[in-house]
This record gives sequence, C-alpha cells and structure tokens, in this order.
Amino acid sequence: MKVHPVLGVVPARGGSKGLPRKNIRPLAGLPLLAHTLRCAELAPIVERVVVSTDDAEVAAIARAHGGDVPFMRPTELAQDDSPMMPVLAHALQQAEAQDGRRYESVLLLDPTSPARLPEDITRAVEMLAAAAPDIDGIVACSRPSFNPFWVGVTAKDGWIERAFDASKVYARRQDVPTFYRVNGALYLWRRDFVLGADASWLTSGKHLLLEIPEARAFSLDDEREFRLLELQIEHGLLDLPWRRAT
Repeated sequence: MKVHPVLGVVPARGGSKGLPRKNIRPLAGLPLLAHTLRCAELAPIVERVVVSTDDAEVAAIARAHGGDVPFMRPTELAQDDSPMMPVLAHALQQAEAQDGRRYESVLLLDPTSPARLPEDITRAVEMLAAAAPDIDGIVACSRPSFNPFWVGVTAKDGWIERAFDASKVYARRQDVPTFYRVNGALYLWRRDFVLGADASWLTSGKHLLLEIPEARAFSLDDEREFRLLELQIEHGLLDLPWRRAT
C-alpha cells in the first residue's frame, strides 16, 4: 500500500493545565513547538507539515519559526479532553481540500516530545512503506530504565502483589521479557485508519513498534520534566541537530 505523500501534523493548542502555554514556552532558546518544526524540516521524507492550533498567538509563533498554519482548529477539538484522532482527521481533511490531493499517511508530531530526531521520522515512514498492507501504523516506544515485569507491584488490601501474572516467576532479571512503553515521540498511520479510528486505536489496530532510546523519550507535562530536559540539552547530554545552525 502507498505511504506517500505523508502529511505531518503538529498539534499545538493554546490551553494546558499541567504547564500553562507550554507549546510556546522557551526551551533551550526556542519555543517548544519550534523544536518539532525544525526537526520536521530536516526530514524531507514528509511532504507537508501543518500546525493545528486554536490559538492566534501559537499560530503567529509557529509561522515565525517557519511553520505552516493554513487553518485554525475548531474550539470543540481544542478542549482538555479532546481526543487526538478527530484532530488529525480534521487536519487531514483540511489539507486535502486545500491541496486538491490525497495524503496516504498521517504523521503525528507532538511538540511535547522535542527530543525525537529526523532519522526517527525517516525510519517510521520506511517501516510503514515496507510493512504488510494490514499494518495500520507505526508507534514510537522505548525501554524504561526499570522493567515492570520484574519490579512492578500493586497494593491489594494493603498487601503487595505482583502487577503481572503471578504464576510466572522469573529467577533472574535477565530472563524477564523486554518491556516497552509508548513514549509519544511520534505516531504514523495510514490515511483511512485515521479517518475511521477512535480512542481505542491502539487495541483496535495493528501497529509496529519503532524503538527510540529512552534517553530521548521525553513527553513534557510538568515543570520538572521541562527543566530536566532543558538541563540535559544545556549540558550536552542531548544533541539536537537543528540547534547547531542557530
């Protein structure tokens, strides 16, 4: 099945409870969303990238950093509890109507994951292009520093119980199955899946895993996470290639 042309969507609404105005907050010298825009510029495998926002200031800042903001997101799709799939479907339909062409896949690039690299995007597109037709998308995942299969527990009536199947006992940490988490760095879906998916997309679809190192798997939701990432960039622990040219 076709993958190209690829439409990238950067969702950047104005509201945020955990970290107010986070999408335009400065991070290492650039507004947060600008890192995602610069990253996408270095991934020519994506034919077009649009910013989906409901906020005039966010739109202006995105444009100032080279972002394409060809429409405004409807208010009903910019609430705290608005699911992402309708936002992507809206962006896809708007872009197709404006361009007069069909996009074959949709790439979600959330500004709150600014440590992804252009080669991550390229790998995702190449994976989907090589995948079987029944594969709906690619999801970025990483291995956390601890393995919940080994150390994960819950509390039941005040007592500790294993979080996973207690009948399966591992004698050594090395024998535990590899555990991955969805890290939010990127998602790539075929066009028709986006138009028909709902909040249960992860379990209702068939996805392949794109592994990204945990050291780059940031998803910024609060002040602590923001500061930790900023410190790592400032101290050279994370190299973001688009910053070398600024």
